Amino acid sequence: MTFVKKKILVAMSGGVDSSVTAALLKEQGHEVGGATIRTWASNTCESLNTRACCGLTGVEDARSVCDTLGIPYWVFNFEKEFKKHVVDYFASEYLKARTPNPCIACNEHIKFRLFLQRARLLGFEAIATGHYARLERDGDGRICICEGADAGKDQSYVLFPLDREVLENLYLPIGGYTKTWIREKARAFNLCVMNKPDSQEICFIPSNDYGAFLDKQYASEESAVKLPGHLSGEKKTGVIRTLSGEVLGRHEGYFHYTIGQRRGLGVAFNERLYVVNILPETNEVIVGTKEDILGRHFQAARINWFLKPESGMFQAHVKIRSQHRKSPATLTVLEDGRVEGVFHEPQESITPGQAAVFYDGPRVLGGGWID
Repeated sequence: MTFVKKKILVAMSGGVDSSVTAALLKEQGHEVGGATIRTWASNTCESLNTRACCGLTGVEDARSVCDTLGIPYWVFNFEKEFKKHVVDYFASEYLKARTPNPCIACNEHIKFRLFLQRARLLGFEAIATGHYARLERDGDGRICICEGADAGKDQSYVLFPLDREVLENLYLPIGGYTKTWIREKARAFNLCVMNKPDSQEICFIPSNDYGAFLDKQYASEESAVKLPGHLSGEKKTGVIRTLSGEVLGRHEGYFHYTIGQRRGLGVAFNERLYVVNILPETNEVIVGTKEDILGRHFQAARINWFLKPESGMFQAHVKIRSQHRKSPATLTVLEDGRVEGVFHEPQESITPGQAAVFYDGPRVLGGGWID
């Protein structure tokens, strides 16, 4: 295959994966630049969260890597867009008793689509990221996302909302390699981030305390998302009860809980308890046993297809959380475009607000949001 030199802008977090992405593309002969997306909302993360992609250390490390590679570097300020599409979305979903995935929302609106627009303004033809996923074309030339070679690091799940324009102008150079190999390459390139640990927390919640973050968001005068009037002040407290109606305790706001949650319930019982339902209208958190969180049925809306099956009913493997092991299911495309799914075996905590992503082998067929 003839090599085609491209002008590619790499989204650089200051971590080892995106740094090696830039180094590999330059080594291949492309004209490469790097840019970090500044996303810290209202400066809440600027001084606190130095490990995540929006922190100052991330900017400094990305700039250092670009200096080492001899490529230009920019910082894009997407704070306003990030606040709207990620932080406000995160807060509003919890009020609806849904469990959001802010990383997917960021990928859909910020890290790819908006980044590509800004890259083109700078004269770049394409963009690249350090995600562990691969791009492939089927026999008809349709491009799709596929699982990365490192099963433990695969990120195909969080890329399901990408539109076709993004896919046609995207490079994912590290998707065919393992994390161990990437760190070895970082050492070979003498990059300062070669031993930098991976960041696990949500970038705009450095403490990982979702409840405290949401309390602050709902109380802030600047926030676009507010608690409804009937839950203001002390009224946000409510009861925690079993499915049979037994009251076990009280909560400090139903939005502190997610479906399937086991830890931090603050109630005693003779069996291990899990959150099985959240009822905003009555301000109740419903708990039950492990058996009570098992289910087989789901519906997903706002479907994004890469490879839409010809039949209205088809078999696929479905993943319903980032760390969920994809499982076989029968899927039916409904007349309104939603997808109804039935797992062959019961699954834990099928959760509204999370994504359901459909696979045929390693290929992502598409995905949507669980209703």
